[in-house]
Amino acid sequence: MPQIFRRKLLKHGGMALTSFSIYHIINLLRDPSVTATENLINNFERQIPKLMQTALIPGLSLAIIRDGKLFWSQGFGVKNLSTKQPVDNQTVFAAASLTKPLFAYAVLKMVERGQLDLDTPLTKYTEKPYISDPRIERVTVRRVLSHTTGFPNWSGSKPVWFKTQPGKKFGYSGEGFLYLQKVVEKITKQPLEKYLQQEILTPLGMNSSSLVWKSAYAKTASHGHNRKGIPKAMSKPEAAVSAGSLRTTATDYAQFLIAMMNPGTVDSPNLTEASLDQMLTPQIKISHSIDWGLGWGLETTSSGRFFWHWGDLGTFKSFTLSSRESNTGIVILTNSQNGLRISEKIVSKVLAGKHPLFKFWMIDY
Repeated sequence: MPQIFRRKLLKHGGMALTSFSIYHIINLLRDPSVTATENLINNFERQIPKLMQTALIPGLSLAIIRDGKLFWSQGFGVKNLSTKQPVDNQTVFAAASLTKPLFAYAVLKMVERGQLDLDTPLTKYTEKPYISDPRIERVTVRRVLSHTTGFPNWSGSKPVWFKTQPGKKFGYSGEGFLYLQKVVEKITKQPLEKYLQQEILTPLGMNSSSLVWKSAYAKTASHGHNRKGIPKAMSKPEAAVSAGSLRTTATDYAQFLIAMMNPGTVDSPNLTEASLDQMLTPQIKISHSIDWGLGWGLETTSSGRFFWHWGDLGTFKSFTLSSRESNTGIVILTNSQNGLRISEKIVSKVLAGKHPLFKFWMIDY
């Protein structure tokens, strides 16, 4: 970094993020100056609470990845507006649909090991068809993970049905993930929670994460809050739901993103380079800048290519965005129905450039 720029940065460090300036933390923190780093982080720490207060978000946990490693993490605000217990790095949030990419990762590891095939009809792995509609023969792993099954998002108490023809168009569907979960549990002969703990969560060091409720969460879990800030206790899933029951911390989920940046071998917990490339290969186009891969939303911008997802459980909302090209990423977990209202402002100052994904029509701010 040129000396003149470094001097200006140090001189004006206190202003660098006062209004969330044009500077981006990840780029600036490549400056080896400890003072510059401290100034930027200190200012960032001051601004997030201001954004939270304006949007009425009681609690938030943030993790930032740089150079494929956890760079910085911090909790902000409180777990419960009534008790005022502070959020820290050990606070557990309901991650909602951030579960889906994690499940997809586990499924692709099974594909690597020959237990599943991306394009074989899932009916080949079951004793009887999931539903009687003959189009079920066209539902595959690839179509589930790319949200092209044709299923609705949720069917409620009714049997699932086809809204569109399988493979024809993007249609976000939790139902597809539930179907694939049944197949995975049949093949592994284990409940999904046990299998994921054994094969993914424990090996990746995600020790605070689970798809079912743990007794330890009684002390670490946050309450959710509605638009007005009224707290509500986190639900306690007794069985894993591949589409959305993950309970986790921001630092735990960051370990998953780091695994996305660090390929392994077929025999390791990490996906191989080929599988990661396949996971992040566009399967269906959504808009000029957005596609869907296998478990991840994909975004192409002037700053590069990113993979992303959001989570929405009503009173818990979350967001994650990363780049394998730059080995950077961010995890934002919140305990508020308003949680996503400040996500774009935070992301745009951590990962350079504009991100059209925030205009994705399904995100409820």
